[in-house]
Amino acid sequence: MSDGTATAELDVRLEKHRVELTGYCYRMLGSSFEAEDAVQDTMIRAWRSYEKFEGRSSLRSWLYRIATNVCLDMLTAGNKRARPMDLTDSTPLAQAALSPRPDNTWLEPVPDARVLPTTDDPAEAAVAKESVRLAFVAALQKLPSKQRAVLILREVLAWKASEVAELLDTSVASVNSALQRARATLAESDGQIAAADVSDPLDDDQQKLLERYVAAFEGYDMAALTALLHEDAVMTMPPFDLWLTGTGDITGFMTTLGAPCAGSHLVPVAVNGLPGFAQYKPDPEKGGFSAWAVQALEISEGRIAGFHCFLDTARWFPLFDLPLHLEGKPDQGQ
Repeated sequence: MSDGTATAELDVRLEKHRVELTGYCYRMLGSSFEAEDAVQDTMIRAWRSYEKFEGRSSLRSWLYRIATNVCLDMLTAGNKRARPMDLTDSTPLAQAALSPRPDNTWLEPVPDARVLPTTDDPAEAAVAKESVRLAFVAALQKLPSKQRAVLILREVLAWKASEVAELLDTSVASVNSALQRARATLAESDGQIAAADVSDPLDDDQQKLLERYVAAFEGYDMAALTALLHEDAVMTMPPFDLWLTGTGDITGFMTTLGAPCAGSHLVPVAVNGLPGFAQYKPDPEKGGFSAWAVQALEISEGRIAGFHCFLDTARWFPLFDLPLHLEGKPDQGQ
């Protein structure tokens, strides 16, 4: 076999694992861009040391070992990404101010296609989706890095304790202890984690709820929007640390500071295992619509419990393979 053929074959074998590794690194790091960097670093390290890989474990296990070490190295800086509600109290509308924080403060959104491998097993797919939801990934960020790795490998990826012990060069007892502590910490965040209950695929009621949401948002009909929101719904807008609770403050914000969003156009996206939309708002200077936010919606008990608007469009829209400008709504035939 020629070197070129061997190289191409190794490329194919490594690439098969890219999406699941990106999902793993995203759960570890809370950042879509850092996850992709970590996987690229993992692939490069695997390339360089492949001759030393003697097949004592599967290629997949070996890649996870490398990826875990890369993530643990990246986490030594101690940065824990968060959502606005993890950092400050809810702000009443009367005191609302848009104060940005640095990019590395925030838990980042991620397209489902980059982190969720295709699977024919509905139960496996459901677990994978649950484990990239914003509330769950935010809860993971509260764990020490090794506990985080243990919990993801054991609970999300269903590795055996002995496999995790081997990967982390530790004992089964140590893995079990770390898992117990991680579960206890997550249990304290249980109310936040249980915020979204979205079917996969969406059931008819959820689909209709989203259709009504699009009509209300695009029509900027606050009465219709209020009817779709839980009374204690939450709205966040990273990179701003402001977050709002309750239909009155949310719709009040949308008709004051958020008034330029009237007349927006929404394009469906799959984000963090949740239904979402890319929001384009009218552009009075260029005409058409300019990218404004990626929205991730949490649905609970037939209503919207939270909508999270990620405003750094120059980063998010290319990540979702979306243009930064639309000449007109697609349904207008432009």
